[in-house]
Amino acid sequence: MPSLRFTEQALSDFMRSGGGSHSEIVISSRVRIARNLQHIPFPLLASLKQSEEVLEQLTPVFGGEEATEYGSFQLVKLVDLEDLDKKVLVEKHLISPSLVNESKGGAVMLNEDESVSIMINEEDHLRIQCLFPGFQVQEAWERATAIDDIFEETVNYAFDDKRGYLTSCPTNVGTGLRASVMMHLPALVMSHQINRILSAVNQVGLTVRGIYGEGSEAVGNIFQISNQITLGQSEIEIIDNLQSVVMQIIEHERNARERLLADSALRITDRVMRSYGILSYAAVLELKESAQRLSDIRLGVDLGILQGPSVSIMNELNVKTQPGFLEKMFGDEMSTTERDMYRAKLLRETLGTKN
Repeated sequence: MPSLRFTEQALSDFMRSGGGSHSEIVISSRVRIARNLQHIPFPLLASLKQSEEVLEQLTPVFGGEEATEYGSFQLVKLVDLEDLDKKVLVEKHLISPSLVNESKGGAVMLNEDESVSIMINEEDHLRIQCLFPGFQVQEAWERATAIDDIFEETVNYAFDDKRGYLTSCPTNVGTGLRASVMMHLPALVMSHQINRILSAVNQVGLTVRGIYGEGSEAVGNIFQISNQITLGQSEIEIIDNLQSVVMQIIEHERNARERLLADSALRITDRVMRSYGILSYAAVLELKESAQRLSDIRLGVDLGILQGPSVSIMNELNVKTQPGFLEKMFGDEMSTTERDMYRAKLLRETLGTKN
């Protein structure tokens, strides 16, 4: 079993680094680049031997544990991981469920602060992911494309002069670029504007998903906004379009928060304080309720109703309250009731009483 560095402290270091702009609304920014190697079948059709060949070609580029300007990288093969460790990596957005459930010869390379995650033999041979706190799409893009350039100097990518970079899924052909932001939009939800806003987003080449991407639910008023189009636009156009739309959503959310305070200050204050009280003293908490209560508290802090936990602490709690992370922190193989009990314990210790 490998010695893994994806610890509770690694999460804290990343969430507390920089913060990024507009962090009261934008939780994180992510850029992912999909690439495949020439002359080797794409992962869905590749044999295990061919997948191992991909791994042999790609892993020396960053030298395993060798330090680079992006930090020291660790190679982790999924076959060497316990199921719980895989679950934690998914919850931290460092690997995808597809890498866990569908890949042959799957692996991931992580740098020390976990801002860079390089998945190998997922849906594509190579998926470079850069994750930054707050609204830092441009910064994430610059790092991702620099890492992409390093790989491209060493290996030959599958590329077509007309279609661009070739990928397993046609929706990724072209640039192979997916850029996204995770946004906390409670005021738009409370004011019943969210469906109108998200409908408009879909009409300008972007898509809206839940916290864990396609097919997931938007729990705790957290939505992931990302580009739909990868073909026919340049990388810069994709990034600029996403940033422009996100800035408009930020403005709508801020306006909705101001109206809530002006029109319903007592109701919002009561909602925030009730959620704070429940998280400070509850003995058992289900995931969905804790996510909603954390959303209320985060809004209360942003509006000045509470002098409560910082944005970085709230970001941490969104991850630490997930099932896999709770089991990693407090013990393996918990029942649902035990997880709900330890989730409540974690929140009490962070936000309120230690009892």
